[in-house]
Amino acid sequence: MSNEIIANEVKRRRTFAIISHPDAGKTTLTEKLLLFGGAIQMAGTVKARKTGRFAVSDWMAVEQQRGISVTSSVMQFAYDGHVINLLDTPGHQDFSEDTYRVLTAVDAALMVIDASKGVEDQTIRLLEVCRLRNTPIITFINKLDRDARDPVDLLDEIERVLKIRCAPITWPVGMGKSFRGVFHLLRDRMHRFRPGEGHHDVAVEAVNGVDDPALDAQFPMEVGTLRKEVELVRGAMEPFDQADFLAGRQSPVFFGSAINNFGVRELLDAVVAWAPPPGPRDGGTRQVEASEPAFSGFVFKIQANMDPRHRDRIAFLRICSGRLTPDTRVTQVRTGRQFKIPHPLTFMANERTALAEAVAGDVIGIHNHGQFHIGDTLTEGEPLAFRGIPYFAPELFMRARLQDPMRAKQLNNALKELGEEGAIQVFLQTHGGLPVLGAVGQLQFEIVSHRLQAEYGVAVSFEPVGVHAARWVRAPDRKTLREFESANPARIAADVDGNPVFLAESRVILQLAGERWPKIEMRNTREHGERLHVGD
Repeated sequence: MSNEIIANEVKRRRTFAIISHPDAGKTTLTEKLLLFGGAIQMAGTVKARKTGRFAVSDWMAVEQQRGISVTSSVMQFAYDGHVINLLDTPGHQDFSEDTYRVLTAVDAALMVIDASKGVEDQTIRLLEVCRLRNTPIITFINKLDRDARDPVDLLDEIERVLKIRCAPITWPVGMGKSFRGVFHLLRDRMHRFRPGEGHHDVAVEAVNGVDDPALDAQFPMEVGTLRKEVELVRGAMEPFDQADFLAGRQSPVFFGSAINNFGVRELLDAVVAWAPPPGPRDGGTRQVEASEPAFSGFVFKIQANMDPRHRDRIAFLRICSGRLTPDTRVTQVRTGRQFKIPHPLTFMANERTALAEAVAGDVIGIHNHGQFHIGDTLTEGEPLAFRGIPYFAPELFMRARLQDPMRAKQLNNALKELGEEGAIQVFLQTHGGLPVLGAVGQLQFEIVSHRLQAEYGVAVSFEPVGVHAARWVRAPDRKTLREFESANPARIAADVDGNPVFLAESRVILQLAGERWPKIEMRNTREHGERLHVGD
C-alpha cells in the first residue's frame, strides 16, 4: 500500500467515544448508531431480559444481568464511505478509569444528556478529562419523547457548568406527548417525529424555512412557538464554527429520542462530516503524524475472558500512524522485545474478526499472554512513548477472603489478570499477607466478585482493611527510597507494575509521612507504563 493510499485511508477514519451519566441513554444510542450504520439488523435493549436480547455493547454476562455497562466496548463499521471506530464507555462513576483510558484513544466524543435531568455529576467529570486534550464534543440531548426541561435552560446549563459554548443544530418542537420533531437550523427543514421503535428512517418534511406555510398546515398548534424560538436562538446563540468545535471550545447540539431512532441519523452524519480524522500525537520524542508510513500505536485497554471457553486476554491497541497487517514485525518499546502480530482482530463488542489490514485511527485487538501492559507503545523500531493513560489512587480498600482455601493459586492468578486489565487495583505488601485491593467505588468490588466466580471459579468475600489512602512513591535516589521503605515496612506495597506504593492507615499518617520525608514524592495519580522507583 502506497503512502498516498495510507493517507487516504486515514482520512476515512472517525474514532469517537460515547460518554454520559448513567441512564442518559448512552447504550441505547450506541445500539441505534450501529443500526443506522448497518452493523446490526435488530437493536437490543439492556432491559429486554424476557426476550433474551441485550445491547450489543453490553456483552458481559454481569452487564446483561444488571442492565448496566461496566466495561468499554469497541465496535467498527462502515458508513457513508467512512470507517467508524465507535467506543462505548461505562456510565457509572465506579468504572470511570476505564472511560478515562478510552478517551485517550479517540479523536472526538459524543456526549449524551438526559433532557429531563440536564448536566449530571459524571458528565462533569468526563468533560474535564476531554478538556485536558481539547477533545471535540458533539452533544445529543436525549429523551425528548418524555417530559423534559426547557431547551434554552438546558443549553445555558451546559455552557455554565461544562464551560463549553453550545451551537444548536436542531431545535425541538414540543416535548413528551406533544413532541412533534425537530427543526434543523442549518438545513431549514422540519424533521417530523413518528413514535415507535420499528422505524429505521424518519420522514423529512421538505419545507422552505421556518416561515413555510406547510408548517402551519401540519403543526398548527406548535408553529407559532417554533418561529419565536428559532428567531430567539438564531439571534442569541452563536452559529456553528468548525474551527471552534475542533479546538474543543464549542459543541454542536442535537435533540432527539434514541429509543425511537429519532435524531440518530443526523448525529451519524455530523460525526462523518465534522469529527476530525486521526491527527498527530505526542510520541515523547516528537510529534507522530497519522499519515506516516511506519506503524506505531499504544495499548489502552486489556480485557480478560472475552471468550470464556478459551480464557483469553486481549490487548486493545489504538493505531497512531502507518499500517498494520498480519505478521507485521513490531517492537515493544518498554522491553525492547521484537515480535510479529500474527492475528490482529477487529471487533463488534465481544465478536471478533481477523483483519487483513488496519491504519491510523483504527482500534484493534492483539492476543495477550501477559506480555502487554496498559500504556505499552508498539512501533517498527523507533523508541516512541505515547503517554497520558492515567491510574488514579483508589478510595476504597478491601481484602479478598477465599471461601475455599485450596483455591489460593487460582485467586492470585485471577487478581493478577484483573489487575493488569484495570478492573481492580492490586497492591502486594512487602511484609506478605493477602493482597490489598483498591477501587474507586463499591460496585467495582461487586463486579470483581461476580467475575471471580463466573470466569475463574473462585468464590470470595470482601472484608475491610485498615487503609485510608494509597500513594505512589517516587524518590530522588535509591538510597532515599530504601531508607523510606525500611522506616515503613508494614505500609509499603507494590502495584501490578512493581511500582512502590505507600498505604496510609489515616489522613494523619499520610500527612506525617509527607512532613518527615520531604524528598519523597507521593502521587495520587500515575501513568500506565510509568516507572516510579527513583527519579531520573
